[in-house]
Amino acid sequence: MSHEVTTLINHRTEVLPSWTSVLAVVAHPDDESFALGAILAAFTGAGAEVQVLCLTHGEASTLHGVPGDLESVRGAELAAAAAALGVNHTTLEHHPDGALSEVSRTTLAAEVVAAAESCRADGLLVFDTSGVTGHQDHAAATSVGLLAAGTLNLPVLGWTLPKDVAAQLNQEVGASFTGHRDEDIDLRVAVASQALPNSVLWRRLELLGDTESLRWLRRSPMRVEHRGEDRFDINVRGHVLRVDQPRTDGGQDTAPTPTELFVASLASCVASHCTVHNTLTTQPQVWITLA
Repeated sequence: MSHEVTTLINHRTEVLPSWTSVLAVVAHPDDESFALGAILAAFTGAGAEVQVLCLTHGEASTLHGVPGDLESVRGAELAAAAAALGVNHTTLEHHPDGALSEVSRTTLAAEVVAAAESCRADGLLVFDTSGVTGHQDHAAATSVGLLAAGTLNLPVLGWTLPKDVAAQLNQEVGASFTGHRDEDIDLRVAVASQALPNSVLWRRLELLGDTESLRWLRRSPMRVEHRGEDRFDINVRGHVLRVDQPRTDGGQDTAPTPTELFVASLASCVASHCTVHNTLTTQPQVWITLA
């Protein structure tokens, strides 16, 4: 088994979408930690409210070693992990571990919809559509997450692995990870690991160069939400813009007015075209200033 310390991806990282509320949908206790933990911590570190909906108690796990009823033990571990990650709330459902695909998708999606509406989620965080690890429950949880997101018109980010990292892990530990080509990965987020050396998680992050990879599984069109008084949030592909009114007009002046944002969007569009023009032409550069 080779354990040479080689990073298989580049170190380019991006910023997570500026969601103020995130719902993670997972199949088992520990999915929120070994797969999504660093990403959830990044969201909470940015000030987002994060909730986790776990669809089973993980009672069919083969990773024993702790005395007590496994269903109760794993539920307690989920609560402890959520607290360590800064997660605001967890919901643990009672569907059968190892058989999520046999549960009505409508029933599962309704639970996701209810959880997302309860926390007013700006987006969902799930595993990639393949399930990443080869476990059918992971793919089933993502499937119902996407179904619920379609109902609520929410964007969905899926955790994934680069294809080379998945192949290397499969070779070393006999796993069944699936991954994607570099060009199919949309975001790479820098993480700090506390994994134990020689664990699969530690090796994974070693190969990843302490980053986690994400794909957009569903991009949402523009969505506008009322945030009280004259304040509105406009969510565009995970980027949140706010509009308000001046105090003299009854607002709190926490953001530009809709008219100011409209003019600014036109001005930035013109500026962008000027930049392209200045890059491609040998003619005198063009700049426009609005007063």
